[in-house]
Amino acid sequence: MIEFDGITFNELISRRIMAELAQHDPSYTELAQDQVPNRVTRFSFMSALAKLNGLPFFPRVAEFCDGSLHACCDATVMTRSYFTPLCICGQDKLIVAVANPWSPLPEEYLAPRFPDLEIVKIVTLASEINRAIESAATNSGPSRSDLDAIDVEDMDDDIRDFDVTTDYTEPMAQLIATIMSNAVKTRASDIHFKVEKESFYYAFRVDGDIGVKIEIPMKLKDRLDAFLLNLMKLPTEIRNTVPGISGRFTISYFHRPIDIRYERHRTYRGYHITMRLLDKSNINVTLGKGTLAFDDETMFALNKVMKIPAGIIVMSGPTGSGKSTTLNALLRELNRPEVNILTLENPVEDEVPGITHCDLKSPKEFKPMIASFMRSDPDIILMGEVRDIESAELAIEAAVTGHKVLTTIHTPRASQIIERFEQLGIERWKIAQTLKAACAQRLVKLLCPYCKEAIAGINDHDRKTFCLDDSWAVLPLSAAKSGGCQECRNTGYSGRTAILEIIPITPKISDMLSKGLMSPYELEVKVAEEGILPSLRRSGLRLLREGKTDLAAVSKVIDMTYTDD
Repeated sequence: MIEFDGITFNELISRRIMAELAQHDPSYTELAQDQVPNRVTRFSFMSALAKLNGLPFFPRVAEFCDGSLHACCDATVMTRSYFTPLCICGQDKLIVAVANPWSPLPEEYLAPRFPDLEIVKIVTLASEINRAIESAATNSGPSRSDLDAIDVEDMDDDIRDFDVTTDYTEPMAQLIATIMSNAVKTRASDIHFKVEKESFYYAFRVDGDIGVKIEIPMKLKDRLDAFLLNLMKLPTEIRNTVPGISGRFTISYFHRPIDIRYERHRTYRGYHITMRLLDKSNINVTLGKGTLAFDDETMFALNKVMKIPAGIIVMSGPTGSGKSTTLNALLRELNRPEVNILTLENPVEDEVPGITHCDLKSPKEFKPMIASFMRSDPDIILMGEVRDIESAELAIEAAVTGHKVLTTIHTPRASQIIERFEQLGIERWKIAQTLKAACAQRLVKLLCPYCKEAIAGINDHDRKTFCLDDSWAVLPLSAAKSGGCQECRNTGYSGRTAILEIIPITPKISDMLSKGLMSPYELEVKVAEEGILPSLRRSGLRLLREGKTDLAAVSKVIDMTYTDD
């Protein structure tokens, strides 16, 4: 069966789709059904669906959506079933956009609500349907006068469920709801609130970059601070007694639960709040698809790593590089009825059926939880992060006793994982004997397909700076358009993709590392010289050569100023 953009098509329909795709492009003839999401463009796939059903295909429809038609519809139903009413044509026709032309739900749901209108379907992208629903539901939030009128002495005693798509009469609740709903809509990974000398503002991090700063009246900084603490049921007095506060709460976006991981620390002028958005409805990622659509070379290396029966597999990279997401995707691949998988995380980011997830409430719980894990007959253990000598030792102990351990650590390169364990106090021989795969990951921004510009090669200065040979001088490449377009929100980029570096620790390499016959850096150089395993640099250059990204995006996340090749 084909699964595309969250829609699963049965076997009969999947065969018809494959036949239509092959007729459209003979190169699709050899594709297996599970390869379709990665090899077929959304436009080609959706136009094939439309043709099979004798319907027109319109890739852009959100701008034509009449928001008043949504007044009698449930946004949750439409979002989950991929349809939306667009407009009334003439006097008797309701134009409805659908992403699954075979679904009878649009007619069944809309006919009673628009009894005098004939339903006429058109096919569009699932993302366009979401965009239409979101644009119809957008509110501008409280006005400046509403914010200025807030009584800063008011306090909300009890806020349990926070629905950010509901209209609130209280301006502070409406302000927070608007900020958070806009963050979800723009696919932000984080929201930052900062107090500086003469300004108080927030900003979203989207695709790895912090965007425009939006100011809030300075007098509201304490009121907003108290409101967020109240969402987590924490006393407001705590902000004056501890330097850092960690917490979490859940918001509802069109009845879609989204976890918010909250971190606040004291600053010279006030505070800095960072809220990480964990959208569990969109976190169900799969290796080889979406953000994790690795190339064949990387997928082969990853599958080989997953065959390791025991030992530590470590994923490294800076904060926000998608380490935990990739490990959770690995767990989904490893999840079998006969395998007992336990995870210890803070917080639990991705609940997978069949896997036992444990939420670490405080650092003090780590050691007793791991000790309990070891007595729970596990086959695979996921430890959220190795951050101190205690967690490092427990990971080593679990691996020595025959378990497969997956974890993350903060290092720039894969080879530095070994050095980081040594810095934490673990002897080199212990690391070498238990570490089976050292991996490093980055997320690279992708160019907007609607406005990216063609360029003729890379100039001499950049080639020298980033160690590129003369062939790059004339290679046809692409770059982000200055100012972007409406589709990419004027950034020039749209989304990110993961690239991976993998260094396997074979028994021979383990022995050489243990005896000091090879340093971690020498191992990295050896792997690079062989040119068989995926590396960050080669993967970044591949994306650049394919026109999917540009040099500015690659050099921002990978140190390109040297090469081991």
